[in-house]
Amino acid sequence: MKWIIASDIHGSAHWCEKLVAAFEREGADRLMLLGDILYHGPRNPLPEGYAPAQVAAMLNEISHSICCVQGNCDSQVDQMVLDFPIMADYALLSHGDKLIYFTHGHIHSSEQPPKLKNGDILVHGHTHLSVMEDCGYYTYLNPGSVSLPKEGCPHSYLVFEDGVFTWKDMDGESFKSFEI
Repeated sequence: MKWIIASDIHGSAHWCEKLVAAFEREGADRLMLLGDILYHGPRNPLPEGYAPAQVAAMLNEISHSICCVQGNCDSQVDQMVLDFPIMADYALLSHGDKLIYFTHGHIHSSEQPPKLKNGDILVHGHTHLSVMEDCGYYTYLNPGSVSLPKEGCPHSYLVFEDGVFTWKDMDGESFKSFEI
């Protein structure tokens, strides 16, 4: 099964369109969204092509393929316009003897990790940075931001397939990978 993992669309129809195109180009089975879907937040600039209603419409067209966790900018009013659940704090995926813990990063993060076992993987967005970090007993991964990357990171997403996480820019060019 092939997953696309993305975070921090922040209401950008421009970048959401590129994400949906990447999802289709990759032939992925699922799209895991790590929150901050429609709203840009008071600390962020307006992203290019800010149009939350268009983002909702694009994502609703592929809602049968989306898994999602809630970001700090997501609210119940956002849930009213989206056809997939967004209000969970986390989602879990088992891969062999490893647990992959998906969350946004504003509650549990690499600085305040959830209860994980040796070898587990924490995947969160929130920081808008593409990260792969060995944290001792677990590994922390961040896909970066679809619309508002920081510190020179590209607009990016993660692909998870056959036990390998691959970071890609929105044109599909790989720039980092991690094998479980």
